[in-house]
Amino acid sequence: MRSFTLILIVASFILTSCAKEEKAIELIEKKEIDLQMIDAYEEGMIALDEQDGLIAARKFSEAELLFPQSVWAPRAALMAAYSYYSNEYFSDCIYELERFLKTYPNHPRTDYAYYLLAISYYDQVIDEKKDLESILKSKEYFEFLINNYPNTDYAIDSNFKLELITEILASKEMYLARYYFDKEKWIPSINRFKIIVEKYNDSIFIEEALHRLVEIHYKLGLENEAKKYAYLLGYNYQSSEWYERTYKVFNKNYKPPKVNLKKDKNKQSLIEKIRSKYFNGR
Repeated sequence: MRSFTLILIVASFILTSCAKEEKAIELIEKKEIDLQMIDAYEEGMIALDEQDGLIAARKFSEAELLFPQSVWAPRAALMAAYSYYSNEYFSDCIYELERFLKTYPNHPRTDYAYYLLAISYYDQVIDEKKDLESILKSKEYFEFLINNYPNTDYAIDSNFKLELITEILASKEMYLARYYFDKEKWIPSINRFKIIVEKYNDSIFIEEALHRLVEIHYKLGLENEAKKYAYLLGYNYQSSEWYERTYKVFNKNYKPPKVNLKKDKNKQSLIEKIRSKYFNGR
């Protein structure tokens, strides 16, 4: 009986010692992983300072993977996304941000993630005639920010960006309207100019759109319709050069000028013009 008791005591002692050793090993391993994660994060920051976004992103991703339960993990994920953005790897940035929002949906910096997502699409817009998907995606996320985070700086900037996006979408309609106008395809031209009047009446193209509607309707013998648009133009934009041109339309000898669609390589792009006018480099 004494032998059995002694065995139990010794076994208990061994098990306790093993448990303590295992716990100590776990703590050491955890500390080592923690240090590795911090090292990877710091290396990411150094690479970012050196403007090597690709290396920085890899280091931040490594930091997140080393200790996914740490408070540093979501920070590292966001920094990886920003690193890709800083070097204009927009697709990689978008992928990382979408993953961040799925993995850490309740993180306090989700507003920043949505903003960076919107900007990543927005900064891809170069040609208003081709980049429609990026335009619409950025619009969607800017509107989301305004509706869900209205009291943030991100919402304020989103409002500015939405003004520009409105101009870009209006410019696309104007391009098509001018194309049909130049080809004397009056019905599709009317439809495009009407879209500008109805959907983008705060854009810089509204005055020309109203004037062109006067021209076309007059040419088609629809004088009452022409006068309706002339009245709208005069009432809202009396000092406009387009209103002065509208006067000439009702002269029977008037011939509408051709719209020049040829691109001048030395001229600023439409997007550059709008950006410089509205945002002064924002």
